[in-house]
Amino acid sequence: MKFVAFERSKQGTGASRRLRNAGKVPGIVYGGSAEPQLIELDHNALWQAVKKEAFHSSVLDMELGGKVSKVLLRDLQLHPVRQQILHIDFQRVSAKTKLHTKVPLHYKGEEESPAVKLGKGLVNHVLNELEVSCLPADLPEAIEVDLSQLEKGATLHLNDITLPKGVEAVLHGQDNPVLVTVVMPAEEPADAGDAAADGAEEAK
Repeated sequence: MKFVAFERSKQGTGASRRLRNAGKVPGIVYGGSAEPQLIELDHNALWQAVKKEAFHSSVLDMELGGKVSKVLLRDLQLHPVRQQILHIDFQRVSAKTKLHTKVPLHYKGEEESPAVKLGKGLVNHVLNELEVSCLPADLPEAIEVDLSQLEKGATLHLNDITLPKGVEAVLHGQDNPVLVTVVMPAEEPADAGDAAADGAEEAK
């Protein structure tokens, strides 16, 4: 996914406010062997880009001054009320250096699973994203998790799925985190309706 950025010479609160009033978003690019670089982006184009999941979880092509470099979104500051991006941070990435980032988990097939189709269970997505480590070329936009074989009362752990080639999970001390659980709906007692009816009759 590609976007266009422009060099920004001035910094500070006043300069950033003037940029925002002009429909621009102040930002910065850091990392690698180069010094941090101040940039600005067109707000409307950026607003459309951030609506796409890939903008948050994949390596991006940033065109700046006629050159294209690889970057990863690291921080996005939004206005608490208005639909406005206040600031954005990117990190440069190297093709030979592993990066750490979070990737969305896309669950599919749960409606066809025995847990839902036969057992009437409710599938609870415990994790919706996973932190991973990999080379930029191996970074997936998302990781698909097939739930079509999920059984009644089952719990799906990270070790139960196969990660894309070259991708490792960053666990932060958790050996085998839970991804999905199946919760059975509470059963209403069979005589609950009769008891309610009897109570209504006595009240007359």
